[in-house]
Amino acid sequence: MRGSSKNELVPSKPPRMNGWSWPPQVFQVVGWLVYGYLAVVSFGIYIPLLPLPWNHVLYSLTGIAFIVHFFSHVAAVTIDPADASVRAKQSYSTPMPLFDRTKQSHVIQDLHCYLCDVKVGPKVKHCGVCNKCVEDFDHHCKWLNTCVGSRNYWCFFVALSSATLGVFLLVVVILFIFIQHYLDPNSLRTAPQFDNTLGNGTWLVFLPLAPIKTSSAGLLILAFVTVMLSISCLLLLCHLLGFHFYLFYKGISTYDYVKMQRQKEARNRDIEAGKATDAKTHDKAPQNQESPIDCEPALSQSSSTCKMDNKGPLSSRLSESICTELENFRKSSEKENSFHYGTENPIQNTEREMSMSDIKNWKPDTDEETQSPSVKSVDRVPGVQDPLGSSVMTPDDS
Repeated sequence: MRGSSKNELVPSKPPRMNGWSWPPQVFQVVGWLVYGYLAVVSFGIYIPLLPLPWNHVLYSLTGIAFIVHFFSHVAAVTIDPADASVRAKQSYSTPMPLFDRTKQSHVIQDLHCYLCDVKVGPKVKHCGVCNKCVEDFDHHCKWLNTCVGSRNYWCFFVALSSATLGVFLLVVVILFIFIQHYLDPNSLRTAPQFDNTLGNGTWLVFLPLAPIKTSSAGLLILAFVTVMLSISCLLLLCHLLGFHFYLFYKGISTYDYVKMQRQKEARNRDIEAGKATDAKTHDKAPQNQESPIDCEPALSQSSSTCKMDNKGPLSSRLSESICTELENFRKSSEKENSFHYGTENPIQNTEREMSMSDIKNWKPDTDEETQSPSVKSVDRVPGVQDPLGSSVMTPDDS
């Protein structure tokens, strides 16, 4: 935290007491409108068309679901989820500093909230939207326009469950009426008010209190629109309800789940960054490695060659240095073993030539009788070197 006290923050709007605090959320208004529409369509149009005794059964089940949802929804919105220490201050009308994530890294430190200026429990979180500390914070619900904590969580869960049940029953009723309208429309016209209508193309809605005539096409179009809306709501409600059952199984809250997901994503990003760094290092490593040296001196009468793989400046200089030393060593050896005009023993010269041609198969023999005639002749005749230095001459050759 950059500041040591809340005095360094600029005061702003007062905290929200509950979901009725102004201004309302868009999702909150949409939720109430959808609830009212589905209630009117259910109890005013489609459930009265069901034959006995199914209409009474659906009146009871759907009515209970909608009534329970209404009261639990109102209770979840009305209850203040703030921590007890915050509610004890009774200062909701006093402006408080607005939580700014760009300036404050931690609002609560050492179980003390620097915005609410109160001591809080270990499971308390300061909600930036409501601008207050919430006891056992679960999440901030835009449909309720308030936070969900330990004080109103069960009201929220009951409202969610009852809404799922009520919408499911409505979808079943509309699909039944849609199918029966083509298979057996008379089974849907059991109400006494249908006795005064002529033809099967005329239908009555808002039975039995205020019957209004409508056409078959209007009834089916309204049924299609309602079932599409109901299925969309049912998918969202089932997803949210299943998620909270999963949280029950894990024994965690929505906020804990979000924190774990963020930590997991951060670890994955660190792993990917480490792999990218290793890949770059691996790509640069072959360029800095020393190249292998392949020196192949060819011992010949005139010159020698030194071959190398040049893959880098360091390796090139090292290879040239090694090959130069080998070349100098070869030249010095040649100077020491070069021909001496008229002073070298011809037998030693012959042995050196044999070692150069086939040193592996040559074996020295001390017996003079096994020596070749050429060698014996050379021993008897004083050797004279050819001026060209290529062979040994005898007096007969000259």
